[in-house]
Amino acid sequence: MPILFIFLAKGFLMGYKFSFFFFIFFILVNCTNHEIKLNSQRQTPDSLSSFLEIANNDSVPSDKRKIFNDKALAIVSNQSNDAANRENYFKVAGRYYNIKLWDEYRDITSRIIQNSKSAKDTASLAKAYSYMFDYYVKVNQPDSVYQYNYKAEKLYIILGDNENLVQTLLTKAVLQHNYSDFLGCERTAIQMLRLLKKYNNIQMEYEANNLLGIVYGKLQEYDLSKKYYDKAIELANNESVPPNYQYRAVTINNLGSMYSIQKKYGLAKEQFLKGLAEKDLLRDRPDLFAMLNDNLAYTYLKLGNLKGLPDLFEKALKIREGSKLISGIIISKIHLSEYYALQKDSLNAVAMVGEAYRLADENKLTRDLLAVLRQLSDVDPKNARKYSSEYYKISDSLDVAERKTKNKFARIEFETDELAQEKTQLVEQRKTLIYIALGIILIGVFIFVIRVQASKNRELRLIQEQQKANEEIYSLMISQQDKVEETRQAEKKRIAQELHDGVLGKLFGTRMNLGVLNTRKDDEGIVQRVGYIDELKTLEQEIREISHDLNSEKMAVFNNFVLMVSNFIDTQRTVCQADILFNVDPAIEWNAVENTAKINLYRILQEAFQNINKHAKAQHVTVTFQKKDRHIQLEVEDDGVGFVYSKKRNGIGLQNMLSRITTSGGTMEIITRPEDGTKLQFELPLT
Repeated sequence: MPILFIFLAKGFLMGYKFSFFFFIFFILVNCTNHEIKLNSQRQTPDSLSSFLEIANNDSVPSDKRKIFNDKALAIVSNQSNDAANRENYFKVAGRYYNIKLWDEYRDITSRIIQNSKSAKDTASLAKAYSYMFDYYVKVNQPDSVYQYNYKAEKLYIILGDNENLVQTLLTKAVLQHNYSDFLGCERTAIQMLRLLKKYNNIQMEYEANNLLGIVYGKLQEYDLSKKYYDKAIELANNESVPPNYQYRAVTINNLGSMYSIQKKYGLAKEQFLKGLAEKDLLRDRPDLFAMLNDNLAYTYLKLGNLKGLPDLFEKALKIREGSKLISGIIISKIHLSEYYALQKDSLNAVAMVGEAYRLADENKLTRDLLAVLRQLSDVDPKNARKYSSEYYKISDSLDVAERKTKNKFARIEFETDELAQEKTQLVEQRKTLIYIALGIILIGVFIFVIRVQASKNRELRLIQEQQKANEEIYSLMISQQDKVEETRQAEKKRIAQELHDGVLGKLFGTRMNLGVLNTRKDDEGIVQRVGYIDELKTLEQEIREISHDLNSEKMAVFNNFVLMVSNFIDTQRTVCQADILFNVDPAIEWNAVENTAKINLYRILQEAFQNINKHAKAQHVTVTFQKKDRHIQLEVEDDGVGFVYSKKRNGIGLQNMLSRITTSGGTMEIITRPEDGTKLQFELPLT
């Protein structure tokens, strides 16, 4: 991640003649975390894992890696927002990062932030903030780097994730150092060390001590600076530190630079030589190897030992040019300019620093430009006034920019903390509202329970009243049955008397006369027999009439419910303005109908006529009982004003009728519309 490294490391002590070095291990780890290990298992060609695997393969051209990563993104975008989905988004973002598609990386990271907030996934949100921090490092926006790093810091504090918290603190400390907030950098680095006491991380502890060594050197606290450098070197010797990181060489270089600032060039030379003696330094860290050579050459220059110069400067410059380390190239050319100036070679001295000026100006390396202008003032006296004027102008603007940046950092912390405080207040307010809402709900539930209980009591009273009414109807039916039975017995007695006194006497007399006439053969006897036969026919007719009366009496016995309904209809004819037509299907077997069902039918009829009398304004009403298969159907139809069923369906009357018919296992159907009458149909099964 060279650009990220340059952003964080450039400008350290450019105002001095020696270069300090940060080895920002955690950032390199951050970069490595974007790399996902390849899955050795075979995958289907169209699977998400296959797309991600190809997109992460360094041997595949970048344009093809993008195509497969786009396919992976299309799949991930259609997944639900769960933990696995967010992890897949991180993989997709990491692959865009690895092929340097910064805008796509930013867009996916923004999506992860939104999804993490939606899912209230604090760990993923903190990780997404750190990903966004990487983006702003790439586009060189330090205030946004600081902002997202600080947001991640706050979340890691909440999560108790000290390991990631320490990494965010290191980023914060480096940013504070880069913008000359040395006291803030000191506080942050010490905070890191306190946290590192809670868990063992030698590399991060090394970073904190190395950083404190640099900061105390800037603050001219040289004893403290050496103390922390010595501690950093001790930590770098730990076997857990990979030797290719060259931690020892980094801190040895920084310690030598501190001695150089104090003009202790002999001690500085010892440190630079010691650093260059580190094993495999050129292979592992050519940039650091070049820095040590350049610092050593400059020390020789200050000691007046020009043997080996300018070759040592040229050696460092060649390595830096090969690695395109612009800031390092500028330093090398400034040092060569000083060497040539000391040699009275003003032409090369001006040429070298002129090249350095061009590079610093083209790459907008402001701090390096200050060092270049100072050297130009020394080697080009004719234009010294112009260079000095430009120097102070840039220096002042840089100071202002640094102050603004430091203030912006402070404002970011303040605003972030303020937002967090507001969020906490909102959470507390929300809790208060929840408690109030719960209280209202409890009161509402209490009122609801009271009302439900009152409703149940009212319903119980209605049931009791209905039961009482049903008993009254049942008593009425029994009374009606008694009346029918009384009528039946009276009719039986009348028919018995009729048979005994009338028909039987006539039959006996006719039989006796026919018996006498059977002995006579004359014409008169024949005529008399004919007369008696006619009399028998008359008796036959009388018997038929008596039989008809018996049949009518039998129907009366079974149709006492119908009689009760007929009486009700007759009553309604006296109070209802409409003409009422009443029809009963004689095929109905009323004995097969339970008394409860009869009562419900009677009550339904009462309710129907109550609605007709109150609302219908009907001219004609038809009431029909008919048998349909194994069902009895009651139909009440009127030609009144009708109504909109959807508006009246929950009316008490309709609900009562529905309740009664369903209680008996039946159904209700309503056919109506405004100004077109109403038809009520009720069906209940025969037992």
